[in-house]
Formats: sequence, structure tokens, C-alpha cells
Amino acid sequence: MVMHVRAEERGDERGALLSFVEEQRSGIRRALLGLTDEQARSRPSASQLSLGGLLKHVAETEQGWIARARQEPPAVRRTEANWHESFELLADETVASQLAYWEKVAAETEAYIRSVPSLDDTFPLPNDPWFPPDERVSMRWLMLHLIRETARHAGHADIVRESLDGRTAFELVALERDTPQG
Repeated sequence: MVMHVRAEERGDERGALLSFVEEQRSGIRRALLGLTDEQARSRPSASQLSLGGLLKHVAETEQGWIARARQEPPAVRRTEANWHESFELLADETVASQLAYWEKVAAETEAYIRSVPSLDDTFPLPNDPWFPPDERVSMRWLMLHLIRETARHAGHADIVRESLDGRTAFELVALERDTPQG
């Protein structure tokens, strides 16, 4: 899925923020082009990261932050006991299923951000030890955080993909361009 923000919408702040997060999502999706689920599960670099795990993590993370902004619990509750599962495709999960899930999450993100009265509107951060107590953040902060989080993992995805088969981001852009969409 590629969000197509119309040119006149990219000029406004919401459109610009949504365009930037989509650009970073595209980098992660591109890193998965032409791979099997087995390849996407592999960990070819020095880290424990896999492309499938990165995909799952960014989709869960985005969904979780939008849920928090709505003051709802995330769809998947992560604790210290199951945190590692957010970075790996489990036996019943596939790249295709995670891409479809992320497409749904991305559409929900766009609809939600376009529906809030103001990017200055706030919501409380969770009561987790790594957040300041009783802190609130704005919808603008939320979008900047999603851009930062997705961009960080898009960079990881570039390294993992290059470690896997030597393909660089430039080669993957050409592959994406030449791959029929459908």
C-alpha cells in the first residue's frame, strides 16, 4: 500500500507529517521486496533483527500509539515476558499478513490524524517507568515520534537487507519501480 497524499494536502502540516511517515514506511516495505517468509525471518547481520520482525514491530508500534492517542489499549499488550515477540514473525504470521495489517493501521492513522480538531490536542503518556509521570503529548508529537520510530527501523531494514543479499536501497527502488503493482 502506498498512501497518495494529494499535492495540495502535502502543503498543510497534517499532510506533510503523513507524507513523511509514509515515505519511511515505504523504505521498510521496499526492503522486503522479492523475499520469501523464510528470508524475512532470517537474521543475517550481527544484530538479532530480521526484516519480518522489523515489519511486525513498526506496525504494532504505530497501532499502539494511535490507540494511546484515542485513550484505548494497544491491540497487543507487550510486557517484558513477550517483548521479543514484537520483533519476530511467529509460526502463523507471514510477511503478507503483516503488510496487510500495517496497511490497515496506516489507513487508521491517516483517518485519525485528519479527524482530530487540532495537532495541539494532547493525550496522556502511559504510566510506564520510561515516561515522565503525568506527562501529556500533542498529536504533532505523536506524528513526529512515528516518523522518528519508522525512520530508525527503515535504516535497520536497509542494513539487514544488504546483509541478506547485497541489495541496497537504490537497487530496491529500481526493483519496486519495475515490479507490477497489483
